[in-house]
Amino acid sequence: MNGPAESPDDGYDGHERPGGGPRIPGPRGAADDLDPRHAPDPLPQAQERPQTATPPSHAVLKSLLGAWALAACSAEETQAVEDHLTECAPCADEALRLRDAVGLLHPEENLDLTPLLRSRVLEDCLGKRPARIPVPVWASPYDTETARLDALLQDFGDSEWHTPVRLKWFEEERRRTRRTTVAGVIGHLLTDDGLIAGALGLDDPLGPDAPTGDPAARTEHFWTASAYPTTRQVREPWRDQGHTLVRTVSFAGRGVAELSVDYGAFTLPLGDAFLERAFECWVHAWDIAEAVDYPYEPPSGPHLHRMIDLAARLLPGALAHRRRAGLAAPARGLVAAGAPGRTLHLEIEGAGGGGWDIALDSPGAKPSADHTVAEIALDGMEFCQLAAGHISPEEAAVGQHGDREAIRDVLFAAASLSRL
Repeated sequence: MNGPAESPDDGYDGHERPGGGPRIPGPRGAADDLDPRHAPDPLPQAQERPQTATPPSHAVLKSLLGAWALAACSAEETQAVEDHLTECAPCADEALRLRDAVGLLHPEENLDLTPLLRSRVLEDCLGKRPARIPVPVWASPYDTETARLDALLQDFGDSEWHTPVRLKWFEEERRRTRRTTVAGVIGHLLTDDGLIAGALGLDDPLGPDAPTGDPAARTEHFWTASAYPTTRQVREPWRDQGHTLVRTVSFAGRGVAELSVDYGAFTLPLGDAFLERAFECWVHAWDIAEAVDYPYEPPSGPHLHRMIDLAARLLPGALAHRRRAGLAAPARGLVAAGAPGRTLHLEIEGAGGGGWDIALDSPGAKPSADHTVAEIALDGMEFCQLAAGHISPEEAAVGQHGDREAIRDVLFAAASLSRL
């Protein structure tokens, strides 16, 4: 039986034979691509997907590091860069270097705190919640001056710790000097503060075999104990000891102020010893700042007044000591203890100033305005320089009136309060 005639197979009639079987396509010509009958079947339309932003490449993010360090990126760029820095260690290192470089571009700022900033912050804090264990009033100047000096030392590099510093004081009838370094000055303060530590029953920073009493001997012992120069490592024990002293007297209560501190040639009540340490800390901070050519402000007015008051109270004893050594004029009118005697009026001008009456003939005599034989007027800073041995009595610009001998004796007694 004959089947139906097959149509010619040109390979383009369809994908299947008329009988349903597959057909093999034949060869195509170039012109066939233009024939719509032979266009390939369209692909199924893909389901639309939400488009997401392609994250920036490593190269792009690396190029943004400079702008990021300068805070010049947009919020989106900043987020992309910071996300990248958590995953790419080389870029993170480069970012740190760029941030450090940007910091060097900023103008230099004064490292000194705004005057009275510390007291304002403390007042604000104490106003909100008073301290349970406040620092005693007589220890506050020491606490402040050690903190100010520590702030000055904070940014010192190794070379600055070895900057030469010349210490100055007045002894007998002339000025003395001693050359050391910034680190050596801090070591000197460490050893002198150790006298207070001993009075409070704390460990001596020089050890059990160190000299006691004489501050100069203790300092010489510290400076010569090691074959190597003192380095910046001395800052930590000095700072820790200062914090310990303030913390100890704060917890000890009021009675602790009556303890005595032995300075060898004399003793001071603990409260006065803390003021003396505050004064020396400020004076030597001044020495250090001068050596590194950096400005340094004087203490606040109330603290400076306390320091000047201590010096004024020590003047009658210093006069008596110089008189016994034959360095001052003999007493002219000895009186019984507590009785009024010859008096010199000391007027200190400027911040921290005030007026003090100084007994001339005996530490036990009572100064009296009715027995005033001389008057001295001095700027507060100049009086402090005199008491620190930084200027001689002849160099002090003094307003004076009355007994010239009494005036000279008091000025030299003020200079004799200084020591190494």
